[in-house]
Amino acid sequence: MTECGSTDLVQQEEVEIVTITSFHFSIRGKKIQKPVGEIVRHIKEMGFNCVRLTWATHMVTRQADLRVGESFRRVGLGNVVEGVVKNNPGLVNLTVVDAQRAVIGEIVKVGLMVVLDNHVSRAGWCCSDGDGNGFFGDKDFDADEWLRGLGVVAKRYRDVPMVVAMSLRNELRGPLQNVTAWYHYIEKGAKTINKANPNLLIIISGLHYALNLSFLKQKPLKLKFKNKLVYEIHRYSSTAGQKKLWLNQPFTKACEEITQGINREAGFLLEGENDAPIFVSEFGIKQVEVGRADNLFLGCFLGYLAEMDLDWSVWALQGSYYVRNGVRGLDETYGMLNYNWSSVRNPDFHQKLQLIQQKIQDPNSRGPPYNILYHPSSGHCLGAYKSEVHASDCRSFSKWNYNGNGNPIRLMGTKLCLSAGGNGIPVTLSQDCTSRHTQWELVSNSKFQMANKGQDGKYLCLEWDPNRSSRVFTRKCACLDEDNSVNCQESPQNQWFKLVSANA
Repeated sequence: MTECGSTDLVQQEEVEIVTITSFHFSIRGKKIQKPVGEIVRHIKEMGFNCVRLTWATHMVTRQADLRVGESFRRVGLGNVVEGVVKNNPGLVNLTVVDAQRAVIGEIVKVGLMVVLDNHVSRAGWCCSDGDGNGFFGDKDFDADEWLRGLGVVAKRYRDVPMVVAMSLRNELRGPLQNVTAWYHYIEKGAKTINKANPNLLIIISGLHYALNLSFLKQKPLKLKFKNKLVYEIHRYSSTAGQKKLWLNQPFTKACEEITQGINREAGFLLEGENDAPIFVSEFGIKQVEVGRADNLFLGCFLGYLAEMDLDWSVWALQGSYYVRNGVRGLDETYGMLNYNWSSVRNPDFHQKLQLIQQKIQDPNSRGPPYNILYHPSSGHCLGAYKSEVHASDCRSFSKWNYNGNGNPIRLMGTKLCLSAGGNGIPVTLSQDCTSRHTQWELVSNSKFQMANKGQDGKYLCLEWDPNRSSRVFTRKCACLDEDNSVNCQESPQNQWFKLVSANA
């Protein structure tokens, strides 16, 4: 769990960071189709408590005196200035750095935290190996200038306690990347931020597009303020060419391979002598005509986020851009907002974030531990209603207790437990918690299928079909490893359940 906030807050309170990324502050780029105050209120209404606001080094080192209106005119967008004046009249005559502060002022005014993300040096769309922004020494990535920019920005927000963290750099990558230079400059960058603003958490990216931190197993960072360090990772269905994995492998195998890879490359940081928090600072899906790979990835990854209780930021807020890669008025299909920034683009995707937007684990809690039965592919949770079990939104869920394979799943505070009735029959609550109908096992390597073994020795899995009924059934388990279903392409999404640990 990332501790978040000012120095006092870091020491005294645990805060679940549920963030949305807004790209790209550094002039032009994203459209501002609404007044900034209206946009940030919408962010809060969507259940987020933090904004990851990206910025470019050159904005503060080379363009600090550039005014917003002029920045548009320089790239041939003078015609949009009138719209900026209409929606945000106070911004157009400000310098770009003062406009950034004004936007941050609106964000924190409604109680949202801010994470400042140094996304690039030269403003532009990110990222590729050859874009000149990837690693120290690249054409547009002068390390001394980068350090100077970090210091300026960190110091600038020293008096704004709701600016809680700064990232050193987004998605280090490209042919120049190497571990030796990483240690050298990451330590310099962290010290620069901490000296300029000791209130900030410092977010650190690894190599290969924020995927790989495995080198820290052998050589942890040795900084005196290690309690302020947070490590970030990014994940999408297409990460590291893994889209084919989702399309060509059985879900349980693909999900197992992906999550094991995350743990191998970064998740190990959560445990051990040099443990540190992990912030998933980018994940998301294409929210228009959601494809199979995105759909499978999302079910797996939401289950992982809930299980590991990680803080996260979804890509992205913006619904469209003034210009991106030379294309004017481009739609952001990953955006939480629609093209006109007027409403949520994909309410179904928003619904799926509901559980992970809540604080369900608290190291300071004195309450008893319990489990949540979570259906990540739909974003629903299981609740008990008299003797029946239904799936509903995760704003209300039943608390369960489960002590491992072969044990009952008990409804907390009662003598009732989950009971399988048979293939195609709804599960119920029973007072007989010793019968074979009430003994449950996690039967797939990905730990996504919860099953009861029938009298014939075959497994029946919990299943919920959102297109039929709110009631939960048991049916023959799909694509189990023990069935030798290595080529199974059936999608057992209705059977994906996670037993999520909680205590809050």
